[in-house]
Amino acid sequence: MVREPIIEKQSPQNNYHVKEEFNILVVDDHKIFREGLSFVISQMKGFKVIGAASNGNEFLEMIDNMDVDIVLMDISMPGLNGIDATAKAVEKQPDLKVIALSMFCDNEYYNKMIQAGASGYILKESGKEELSKALNSVVSGEKYFSQKLLHNLIMNSKNIKESETAAPRKTILTRIETELLKMICEGLSNVEISEKLSLSLRTVEGYKTDLIAKTGVKNSVGLAVFAIKNHLLEN
Repeated sequence: MVREPIIEKQSPQNNYHVKEEFNILVVDDHKIFREGLSFVISQMKGFKVIGAASNGNEFLEMIDNMDVDIVLMDISMPGLNGIDATAKAVEKQPDLKVIALSMFCDNEYYNKMIQAGASGYILKESGKEELSKALNSVVSGEKYFSQKLLHNLIMNSKNIKESETAAPRKTILTRIETELLKMICEGLSNVEISEKLSLSLRTVEGYKTDLIAKTGVKNSVGLAVFAIKNHLLEN
């Protein structure tokens, strides 16, 4: 996947430069996991782990003195948990990208992390490829949720309200809308979808906004729920 790097403004005269490397902070209470994750990221171009914290309180103390772009955040930790730590960090630094990296794949944890301000959510069992995809997505300004998470939320949760996951029965999608919806469910980013459909990124973003409004859902997870409940992935 080709990442669209973040463009940073240099001056009022619209001079820009491309940020070539993004700084990552890993927050997890297991040292062996922190070290393993740091090693995996060290093999990825464009990303660098600049620090690690074992809990939410330690993390909050560190970010005030570090130039952090992305945080890989565990949820369940002693002391301050990942949900509260994320909320406090994003309040202090609104541009901070937080990706929940968790063993938990249920609706409650997902909702709390998104409400706290997380930009993505992937499972600890994810491989290097999905981690890379998540990192590239959030630095491009997109949200990222793992494919397995989307399906588990739909198949295992009994608390999803019908009004939140299903559009009116008369909703009719065009061919391009249906095709785009399938790609969203496959976990493709807006950039990847634009390449596959030979459409501009702005056009894809417009279609996605229209899909959310047309189906009556709130986000990509809602679109995935809509697609599966209406058997759009079976064709």
